[in-house]
Amino acid sequence: MKKIVEGVLRFKEEVYPQRLGLFKELSSGQSPEVLMITCADSRVDPGLITQAEPGELFICRNAGNIVPPYSQHTGGNTASIEFAVGVLKISEIVVCGHTDCGAMKGAMNPDGLDGLPHVCNWLSHSHAAVHVAKEKTPNAEGTELLKSVTEQNVLLQLQHLKTHPLVAAGIAAGRIRLHGWVYDIEHGEVLAYDAAADAFLPLADTAEVAA
Repeated sequence: MKKIVEGVLRFKEEVYPQRLGLFKELSSGQSPEVLMITCADSRVDPGLITQAEPGELFICRNAGNIVPPYSQHTGGNTASIEFAVGVLKISEIVVCGHTDCGAMKGAMNPDGLDGLPHVCNWLSHSHAAVHVAKEKTPNAEGTELLKSVTEQNVLLQLQHLKTHPLVAAGIAAGRIRLHGWVYDIEHGEVLAYDAAADAFLPLADTAEVAA
């Protein structure tokens, strides 16, 4: 905690004075273009990965970068998505998974979640991804299977997003685009889903770069 407190003080004394104009502008409102739904894992830093400025990303984080299908149950993720699309008029939504994801390991082995009933229930939103991964890569094990589950989970959560009314309406009107990413922690690379290839490819090799 000492390091975190020292960081806050250093920000106020050194960083903030250098960006007074930006923070003055941000103090009166926000207008981000991108909603990023990513994992709560401490190794995933959306601002660092994207090199985004404060105010450019509206971020939702949770274990497993999960988007529950739309329902009448009010949850933090559903409310945040609704606000981002309905009020902030977000035009791009990114679901970003990552390598070595503990949540995906849990989804693959729910029996190991004894004593964590809420985690187990939350990860049920990823069960279909596990089944699809095993169907598509029947011989995969260990790290290879985890990679497949992680990718399929991103695609599953993109499908869940389409059940949210404002998101569905925005997609139909051409106002919203969805993106599926996986962040490779070890190699500092982002892989993006390419629908034409039906595969996750290095971001630099996809149409995302030209968009």
